[in-house]
Amino acid sequence: MTDADAHADADSALDRATEEALALFAEPRRGTRSDAGGRLPDDAARAPGLRYGPEPGGRAEPESVRGSQAQAHAQAQAHAQAQARARAQAPFAYFPFDEIPVGGGVVDGGRAIGATRAPSGSAQVPAPSPARDGFPFIDVDVAKDEERARDMTADDAHRTMSWPEARAVAAAAAGVLPAEDRVLGDALGHVLAESLVALTDLPSFDTSAMDGWAVSGPGPWKLPPPGAQDVLAGRPGARPLRDGRAVRIATGAPVPAGATAVLRSEHGEVTVKGELLAARHVTPGQDIRPRGGECRQGDELVPAGKVVTPALLGLAAAAGYDALTVVRRPRVDVLVLGDELLREGLPEGGLIRDALGPMLGPWLRGLGAEPGETSFLGDDADALHEALAASTADVVVTTGGTASGPVDHVHPTLRRLGAEMLVDGVAVRPGHPMLLARLGPGRHVVGLPGNPLAAVAGLLTLAEPLLRALTGRGPAEPGRAVLAEAVAGHARDTRLVPVAYDGAGRVRPLRFHGPAMLRGLVGADGVAVVPGGGAGRLVEVPVLGLP
Repeated sequence: MTDADAHADADSALDRATEEALALFAEPRRGTRSDAGGRLPDDAARAPGLRYGPEPGGRAEPESVRGSQAQAHAQAQAHAQAQARARAQAPFAYFPFDEIPVGGGVVDGGRAIGATRAPSGSAQVPAPSPARDGFPFIDVDVAKDEERARDMTADDAHRTMSWPEARAVAAAAAGVLPAEDRVLGDALGHVLAESLVALTDLPSFDTSAMDGWAVSGPGPWKLPPPGAQDVLAGRPGARPLRDGRAVRIATGAPVPAGATAVLRSEHGEVTVKGELLAARHVTPGQDIRPRGGECRQGDELVPAGKVVTPALLGLAAAAGYDALTVVRRPRVDVLVLGDELLREGLPEGGLIRDALGPMLGPWLRGLGAEPGETSFLGDDADALHEALAASTADVVVTTGGTASGPVDHVHPTLRRLGAEMLVDGVAVRPGHPMLLARLGPGRHVVGLPGNPLAAVAGLLTLAEPLLRALTGRGPAEPGRAVLAEAVAGHARDTRLVPVAYDGAGRVRPLRFHGPAMLRGLVGADGVAVVPGGGAGRLVEVPVLGLP
């Protein structure tokens, strides 16, 4: 058994054990509410041999048990285990929620209870959506919760945008920034504002490709007397060669006029009479790099809109450039919100470490921006207003405060500033409360959720297309890859799932993918775009790249 198989078996065993334990805990609490306030189980959920009724405390418990308590417990356990086996079908699944509380915690960052890897060779089927009454919630008024959820959905429906539409709006939200000239050493990572056109032929003269002898005509060839000057790189002015003559030449040296080929050192032999013999046939033009072989003066080498890479810098230098005309990098300010954030030390006293402050600057630089200073404002509405009003950056990125809680100040502040909302909520998980607003001409705000992975979803959805537009790059086309495992998604919304390539050209979804988690993302090669309803095994999905 391989290590991967062992891990898969361990995961499956853990999932089954968790499912059975939760089923045992949850079954007596399923069903409708009794007149006394307790829960009566559905007929289908009744364990054989047990009768139920409300108890004085308001919770439904057995009125009488036929037989011994041990027998009743065994019957209930067998019933729960049968349900667990029936549900354990999918290779990998996600809850259609960002976080599912279970006993005060979160189930594996959103991984479905009971979702196990199918045995090798068996059919892969999507996991069923977990039924709400299968979770161990106690005294939950289902009807009231559903009504509240419908009200919230109706209130938000006017502003929530599909994931593809949100990316398209962000890509069209801004024009290209002005161009500037930068010396080659300072142009790396910028975007060409103009095409790179060859200023000279490359190479600009016939050049020797190897160390050896420049020869003229067929051999054997007569060599100059000892002490004669060899033809070296950087030393022009070599005398023309007459037919039947040869001269030593170095790699990169200009080929003398009259030379018909270069004979490599390892392929020639000098006789005692000072003649050069070839060990193999010499063809005309052999090991000579002809003038203009790579390009001619005026040829377009690289179109505008390309990112300046180390290789492009080398080509530009070879083609005669000392500086490049590039698009100015967008300047981006980062505002980190939240009173609960610590900037150093261990989390304690209900406070947590800020993960976004250290991450956003490098991430934004990788997207082509010039990050400015990161400001930590806490949950202070006036400080947020002052920072947004005073910023002269092309883009301001905020973290947290984009929902509708008592200390979520981003929306009220943007209204106070008269901002134009371009994207206000996206049908994507995680990260649906993200937003994009225009403060004024050439000034935009990208509001990211406060949870780290949800914030990354906002970067990929809104910040990246906006920054590409500002730097003159077209929208990025995601790569595509085949899923090695089925992935169940949200019922309607797009889901962004960290994935890693498995060595066979397929991608596998990674664990630790909850909105507050970064562990899965650290091991990811990309982020898969899973449509509403999920995607099955061997289905091809878009995969977004990471900086």
